[in-house]
Amino acid sequence: MKNYSAISEFILLGLSIDPNIQDILFALFLLIYLFTLMGNFLMLLVTRADSHLHMPMYFFLRQLSFLDLCHSSVTVPKMLENLLSESKTIFVESCLAQAFFVFATGGTEACLLAVMAYDRYVAITSPLLYGQVMSNQLCVGMVWGSWGLAFADALINILLALNLDYCEDQTIPHFSCELSSLFPLSCSDTSTNFTLLLCSSVLHFFGTFLMIFFSYARIVSTILSISSTSGRGKAFSTCSSHLTTVTLFYGSGFLSYLLPTSGSPLEMMFSLQYSVVTPMLNPLIYSLQNKEVKAAMGRMFRKYFHSFL
Repeated sequence: MKNYSAISEFILLGLSIDPNIQDILFALFLLIYLFTLMGNFLMLLVTRADSHLHMPMYFFLRQLSFLDLCHSSVTVPKMLENLLSESKTIFVESCLAQAFFVFATGGTEACLLAVMAYDRYVAITSPLLYGQVMSNQLCVGMVWGSWGLAFADALINILLALNLDYCEDQTIPHFSCELSSLFPLSCSDTSTNFTLLLCSSVLHFFGTFLMIFFSYARIVSTILSISSTSGRGKAFSTCSSHLTTVTLFYGSGFLSYLLPTSGSPLEMMFSLQYSVVTPMLNPLIYSLQNKEVKAAMGRMFRKYFHSFL
């Protein structure tokens, strides 16, 4: 047994040990990461520059794009580096920092999706009071609350993980450092750590999921009470992008964090889904399914095209 302070590095096994497959994976995930950067930066630019999108819904969308940039950038650059490297090492301090930011940004996104569900609930059930209820002060407060709650949750889990001692085996069977990946390496009793992580996941992620569920239960009830078919379709269309994002995030995130076996192919697949693929898909979902965003992009491109000519 070695003390935590005596171990300076962990080894991230990554997705494959075959050099040929690693080259293919590097090209694939580099392309995904570049699309993630371009898509989310474009969404940030459009929602900020176009005055038609200066509404609470698009304020939250701008926060979601920023979060996706952060969440993806926590894991993907190191994963790309390891795909080209033979050593595949990461300093213990860097590993704990990565685990902290993965947990914090993922938790913030869960809170933000719940806030966006509440925004849609107010917009559909009380359209005449929407501007009054969703004030700028409330929107900013809910965003800061999402960040604060998630970072406090992550900090509590990481501080407890700092007290763990680690054994000779320094190999993490994963492409990134996550709390559940560190526990099997420890010689200490990790039952408290695992219980805290499970409670955090249940209270934080399931709590926000219940908020989303009850918001949409009221939304569906309101939509079904609308007499005209076109009215129902229009009301539902304002929620379709958010529903798709929620399905992608919770469908993969829940399973990845709650699977007990670290490094299993199934867990790796779900981790890739929510940390690499979903941040790339969110801008596409909102740009393809949202008429206002598509119109704003068209106006922006025409403006820059005419100014260029």
